[in-house]
Amino acid sequence: MAKNKTPRAPRFDLAAALSSPNPHIDLKLEAFEASTRNFLDAVSRYTHRGIAEITSRKSSHSSDRKQYAERMQQVEIETNICKLKEIELIEVLNREQTEKREAESSVATFRRQLNAVKEICASLDGETEQYRMVTANLRREREGESALLNAHGTNVIPEAVDCQARLQFLIEGISKDNILLRFTSIDSRDHTRDFNLVLDVSSRSYRVPTTTPFVPTLPIMIDELNVTRDIYTFIKAVRQVFKELCVG
Repeated sequence: MAKNKTPRAPRFDLAAALSSPNPHIDLKLEAFEASTRNFLDAVSRYTHRGIAEITSRKSSHSSDRKQYAERMQQVEIETNICKLKEIELIEVLNREQTEKREAESSVATFRRQLNAVKEICASLDGETEQYRMVTANLRREREGESALLNAHGTNVIPEAVDCQARLQFLIEGISKDNILLRFTSIDSRDHTRDFNLVLDVSSRSYRVPTTTPFVPTLPIMIDELNVTRDIYTFIKAVRQVFKELCVG
């Protein structure tokens, strides 16, 4: 802004003014007032520009402060988030440390157990070897007994066949708990006709799942057998019933 010069007092010739018939002094007030107005206008414009500049700077400063405050608030939020994450990470690290210690303790326990199992296995290996020796000895003894039984069986088979022919009766195991009772020479007209029944001995009470041919009085006979426990009398009674069925 250009600097305004201060108005100077008007110059006049005092002697000339006094010698004039109508002496007066021309103060040039209009020029002075015009210069004063110009000065005041310049001062006003300068003031307005200064106020506008201050207002602009104040607004800019307020905006900057607002941005700084928002940034500080954002930084504080981010700092709090980072602190929370730090706390979570510390908890994770502590948990991992705890899990690590537990895992190391478990590994140490498993190693002790493994060593104990190895010792047991070594002991069992020794016992297994002893059992193998005992088993081998028992196998040799059983083979000898089996050979002896086979020799006796060879001699007994003819006697058993002769006994079956004389008794006209055969007992045969057909499953774990079932015995087949087969009767021969019942029907004089047909010696090949089947007369048999299956006796279930899986429990204390005897049962007859099947019989050929059908015997109507069989339930009564089974009840008597379960009371008397006399299997021989039961077999003779069944043979007699079969004979009676042939006669009928």
